[in-house]
Amino acid sequence: MKNHPIIIMILYVIAMFMVAIDGTIMNVILPIIARDFNIFANETNGINIGYLSSIAISLPAAGYLANRFGVKKVFVIAVFFFSLASFLCGIASTLTGLIAARVLQGLAGGIITPVSMALLFRTFSPAERQKLSRTLVLPIAFAPAVGPLVGGLFAEYMSWHWAFFINIPFGIVVVVFGLLTLNEFELFDSKFDLKGYLYVAFGLPIFMLTLSLIASEGMTWKVILFGLIGSALLIQFYRYEKKITEPLLDMHLYEDRLFCSLSFVAMCSMGALMGMLYLFPLMYQSMYSASALESSLIVFTEALGLMAASRILPKTSKELGMRTVIQGGLVGTMIVFMIIITLGPTANPWILRGLMFCMGIFLGQTVIGAQVSAFNHITKKNMSKATTLYNMVNRVGAAIGIALVAIILLLAQQVVESTLAYQIALVGTVGLLLVGFAFTLFVRPNAFSLSEHKAS
Repeated sequence: MKNHPIIIMILYVIAMFMVAIDGTIMNVILPIIARDFNIFANETNGINIGYLSSIAISLPAAGYLANRFGVKKVFVIAVFFFSLASFLCGIASTLTGLIAARVLQGLAGGIITPVSMALLFRTFSPAERQKLSRTLVLPIAFAPAVGPLVGGLFAEYMSWHWAFFINIPFGIVVVVFGLLTLNEFELFDSKFDLKGYLYVAFGLPIFMLTLSLIASEGMTWKVILFGLIGSALLIQFYRYEKKITEPLLDMHLYEDRLFCSLSFVAMCSMGALMGMLYLFPLMYQSMYSASALESSLIVFTEALGLMAASRILPKTSKELGMRTVIQGGLVGTMIVFMIIITLGPTANPWILRGLMFCMGIFLGQTVIGAQVSAFNHITKKNMSKATTLYNMVNRVGAAIGIALVAIILLLAQQVVESTLAYQIALVGTVGLLLVGFAFTLFVRPNAFSLSEHKAS
């Protein structure tokens, strides 16, 4: 049976998991790659920068490609090239070769994420999506926490090459089953907005590069210049897209207050999560000379909390209402973050694991609830562009979270001792959650009522 809902859920989880885990698995194996290539550790920055920049280039075009050529076709092709690029990364023998393969991987990965969501959301109605929280949580927030653990295991017991080879069998499964079990969805023809694409294809990577450089170099004149150029291009992109009849990304989607507010709630939540997952392991390793594997075992319980959140969300949202659940998740996460920050790395490891588990439960309610609800009133024609826009904002949020804590850490280390500097930097993640909570205040509870759109 073609387009069977269970098959589509499985394909969605595998494809999204491949991309999501690839974003964090690299962090703990970069020193090993540097040693193998006989280079300094800071020279490996291009591996991640090339990946993030190429994602930012391809992601804005994903909605148009899915509408014009078909969700199934674009999905399968993107997963194929992501798997091929993973193989090329694994066999790379030079830094240049690895960066080139990562660029190809990012180009495919930038398309997979929004098209996978479009595949899922064009199959299930808004009412049905609320029952899918267990499926949605795996690639959204579980994978980023699992990535460092998997990377640590490879670093400890195997080879860094397997951080890439692990994608290949999953990619083969998705491509084969995608070709055999999916029918193409309805096409929506439109002109390609080349001018708008050029604005965002240059503006978004430059902006993302700026945030990455802030985390590694601080606020230099070069970084400030990049930031101004990237911001100017993105502002011009927004203005241009608002006034043309067939935009690459329809900014009028933000006139839907629910979609707009929850997009930014998700952005702030993802920024806080990635900021915590980035900085806390560094603090733990710095204070205790712990290994990458030991620090990843601390944050891993956050992923277990997310799994628990996916199970209780249908019940809590039914009893309390989705808006209350999202707001309660943000407040609970802020409380847990402050306890973690106050205790610092000196706390008993099992207490820290318990707090990370609680963080996963609270933040999971917010992240999953926001994604399930944001598209309630989006029509099938706009779904691909809406998922692209949603994912762009999420990517920027993740980069902002990492850059924010890195900047605060850099400034704090100049005036206080190391442990306190890390704790001060982590307060920035609480600030992002506060901003996310403020966005929830713009949505009335009745805005979460569902609009049915027939999948096709």
